[in-house]
Amino acid sequence: MLLPLYPLRFQPLLKRYLWGGRRLGTTLGKPLGEGSDYAESWEIADHDADQSIVAEGPLAGATLAELVSRRAGELLGRHALQGGNRFPLLFKYLDCQRDLSVQVHPDDAAAALLDPPDLGKTEAWLILDAPAGSRLYAGLRPGVDREFLRREVAAGQTERCLHSFEPRAGDCIFIPAGTVHALGAGLLVAEIQQASDTTYRLFDWNRAGPDGQPRTLHVEQALDAIDYAAVAVTPRWPQPTEQPLVERLVACDKFVLDRWRPDGPQPLGGDERFHILSVLTGELTVASGELPPVPLRRGETLLLPASLPAATIAPRGACTLLDMYLP
Repeated sequence: MLLPLYPLRFQPLLKRYLWGGRRLGTTLGKPLGEGSDYAESWEIADHDADQSIVAEGPLAGATLAELVSRRAGELLGRHALQGGNRFPLLFKYLDCQRDLSVQVHPDDAAAALLDPPDLGKTEAWLILDAPAGSRLYAGLRPGVDREFLRREVAAGQTERCLHSFEPRAGDCIFIPAGTVHALGAGLLVAEIQQASDTTYRLFDWNRAGPDGQPRTLHVEQALDAIDYAAVAVTPRWPQPTEQPLVERLVACDKFVLDRWRPDGPQPLGGDERFHILSVLTGELTVASGELPPVPLRRGETLLLPASLPAATIAPRGACTLLDMYLP
């Protein structure tokens, strides 16, 4: 007999890269070890060997891939029959202490031709912290075409081709597959994306990697993947929804991203699709049916399976919550 599903909390999957720091621990409460290069915390992930593992309850120790394989109908609801054998979204936090490489991701059609095949990677960023003077790179400058970009990359001057701006905390930036982008030093970011990790590095600021050698670039693959019409990407204006305390930040064919600022108990879910919830500020509880309420604090993430009835979220004071789901 299968154990019933319940609101699922997963162990964070920590990634260490040369551009990371320690704010995943000091600001978001992740369990860091020694070192100052903790770059990403994958909160919800089902991508090859990178697997979220259930942290508590009767299903503790199960991977997200196992749940998708055995319980797709309950977990994904109305989206269970749309094809694919993995959980479709990946949610993470990033601590950018140094500029990230300039990169681009393929779309679904191009990624499907890879060996092994992958999904494309459309993503969205929510800026949690942006010190004065920090930069964000998104899209090309108007007039930049493939050959001009190729010449500037070869000359080590890729930045001349990039649109950039100084972001602010609370900004949301939508990055469709094919958009050239880079997060700048100092940014703390929440990211929702398709469950893909295919990245083409176009430029790495002429710097060396940990071994003292330049990091590998994928210039030709990047030039092929770039959407040259994606220019001057700017933060999105939040759109109102039917719920006065909920703003829609992104609605595309890959995911929906809503920002909640609840001032009292509110229903959420119960619509035959899963919901990824993550607290950006404050804390709240999530109660589903007769199950005990689950507390969530800043930086903590919960997956509500599609089979559950509508949950009740109850903030404890001022609170900001991200809600992410399929359209």
